[in-house]
Amino acid sequence: MDAWNTAQSLLPEELRRAVMQIPTAEEIRLRAARPLAVVVSGREQALHTPAVTQTQLLHIMEKATGASLYAAAASLKNGFVSYRGLRIGVCGEVVYTQERVTGLKNFSSLSIRIPHAAVTGCDAFLDGMLRVSPVSTLIVSPPGGGKTSFLRELIRRCSSIPLRTSVIDDRNELSASIAGRAQFDLGRSSDVMVGVPKAQAAGMLLRGMNPQIIAMDEITQEADLAAVEEIGGCGVTLFATAHGKDLQDLQHRQLYKKLLDSGIFRELIIIRANGGKRFYTREALS
Repeated sequence: MDAWNTAQSLLPEELRRAVMQIPTAEEIRLRAARPLAVVVSGREQALHTPAVTQTQLLHIMEKATGASLYAAAASLKNGFVSYRGLRIGVCGEVVYTQERVTGLKNFSSLSIRIPHAAVTGCDAFLDGMLRVSPVSTLIVSPPGGGKTSFLRELIRRCSSIPLRTSVIDDRNELSASIAGRAQFDLGRSSDVMVGVPKAQAAGMLLRGMNPQIIAMDEITQEADLAAVEEIGGCGVTLFATAHGKDLQDLQHRQLYKKLLDSGIFRELIIIRANGGKRFYTREALS
């Protein structure tokens, strides 16, 4: 999958010409009445473009949702939509129905995140990690720190050993599946469940696919803990990711403290960025 070209294809022609001059980026950021910007090596830089218009933002959203913003309402109420493996963060005017958030309108900002199929600098680290049977592992970094790319490569390697690896891909970012086919290489022994909440998908995969490993991205809410507990209770190895800087950071936040106190995860992988490079450390959990 060429995520960079996929992201560019969403842009109106006048904006696409500007980003075509850049080899790649981690995000494309569009804000009404501001020039187009990109994030490269963690730093945002504005490009020399005319101010982005709300019409252009709407054009991108219509293209990303197949001209059906109504069909994307369930995703929009959570602040994003997915398009061929890309996550598009959305800001605008919140729509309330019966005192509940049901969608967004009058879009003001979009953030198109560019996933990367492979990560660099972690081959030796992964080799060491997989020298013995993998254990349940939580992968931690700040937002945009490379958790999903690392998890995707870990899935590919485990699936290629081969270990039966089931993937809970609720936002279709790990696999970028189109018509049932993953656009990212997840190895020969992976089974992917797309678009289903984690807790529901966990039960479906445990009952139906007899996995040795289950992988999921971004534990962010209480409902995700039910999936973790069900998987751990069945003795299946679990790989997951979480936003954070280190173990101490996680322990000071209620959701992740519960996650760690469950005792399901045996190891922590911490990803740190410095000077445009990523560094990986491994820490045992008692």
